[in-house]
Amino acid sequence: MKNRPALVYADVNGNIFDWPALEMAGASANEWKRPVSAELIPLPEGSELFLLPGRVPVGFDRERGDFLPLQSDPFNAEKPVRAVAAFISPAYTHLYCAAYRAAAGAPLLPLFAYTAVGWLNGGFVVPAVRIDSDQRQDFRNFDPKAIERNAGRRMKAEPQNRLVQHLGKCALSYGCPAARNLFMKRWEAPLPTSPECNARCIGCISRQEGTGLRATQDRITFVPTPDEICGVAVPHLQNASRAVVSFGQGCEGEPLLQAKTLEASISMMRKATGRGTINLNTNGSLPEKVERLCRAGLQSIRVSMNSARAEYYSKYFRPKGYSFDHAKRSISVVKANGGFASINYFIHPGFTDQENEWDALRKLISETRLDLIQMRNLNIDPDWYLEILRPDLSEKKIGIRSLISRIRDEFPDVRLGYFNPPLDRVIQRNA
Repeated sequence: MKNRPALVYADVNGNIFDWPALEMAGASANEWKRPVSAELIPLPEGSELFLLPGRVPVGFDRERGDFLPLQSDPFNAEKPVRAVAAFISPAYTHLYCAAYRAAAGAPLLPLFAYTAVGWLNGGFVVPAVRIDSDQRQDFRNFDPKAIERNAGRRMKAEPQNRLVQHLGKCALSYGCPAARNLFMKRWEAPLPTSPECNARCIGCISRQEGTGLRATQDRITFVPTPDEICGVAVPHLQNASRAVVSFGQGCEGEPLLQAKTLEASISMMRKATGRGTINLNTNGSLPEKVERLCRAGLQSIRVSMNSARAEYYSKYFRPKGYSFDHAKRSISVVKANGGFASINYFIHPGFTDQENEWDALRKLISETRLDLIQMRNLNIDPDWYLEILRPDLSEKKIGIRSLISRIRDEFPDVRLGYFNPPLDRVIQRNA
């Protein structure tokens, strides 16, 4: 059928094919679903396709009216096949994970998000929505040659600034969009500061111990000085368009563990310029430190959460010396100081859209008066995540699209997005 996407699979050589005899399917935790046309968009530019080892694709058989695994290559029954998933570009929230059946002993998947993908009318499609219109990390907006040139020049000009050197590696070796934007002199710039963390997140992308997984990037190994931090932050705040600088990055631990350094840095920034937005990405573990940072000039906070339910939050973050309540209090502290508060809400279809999770999220929004929910796809093996959290999968699921609609209907003043926004107001410099 022309209006139904076909299943895609990979052969033994990694070539990707569509198989129209089966429709594309998506996974919502323990359930397989048939995405409807309103849920599908063309695969966004800059997305990648991944092959899933030890997993065969699952599609929908229209004749049987049921979901079936594709066990072997339709063009060579003696050859095995592998499932395919999409790792979609920033600013998009996925509605279903890839549908597959894992073999016994299948390896743990690396720390990426695995979105369902199909083939329709000559192109790849994914079940997703663009949740943020901001184009700051759109693939077409990056000029690799300009980034390499600018980063090289700055690293050469500031050899003693360890933070500049670290961010140059992030931009050139890992393709970090925030670091790349720093060297394009625009938008949001990263300020990693902390080698240590007080959480042991199962999906941590900078440190993995005992899982067999490889961290996707190197964690910073030093605490930069306030002078080094301001050497990066102040020129950006003064000159960049829609300038934001953010502590708390994927290449570090928890920045609140370096609160004294952050406090001194923020004070120095605000003495130098009242322009731009100073933001903190954090687990929110130390609300009393957040209070001090607000007094120094912090304007915005983003607290990461995989769930609005304390039980599941703790199973993912495995916090050391703090709790879910501390994270909530940090949001409230920023609001009490007139700041902007958001959560980095890790989206996992079939769990995030459970009815009880929605009830908990409603309570969190009401209690904290947060301003923004950043709906980011959780980078983790879907089966492993559910195995660790062990949620009640018999709970009613409302669907990610319905969750988005409910938030917008019940909380019209709460923004939905993906990025930390510039607050577009000038702060008066201290005398």
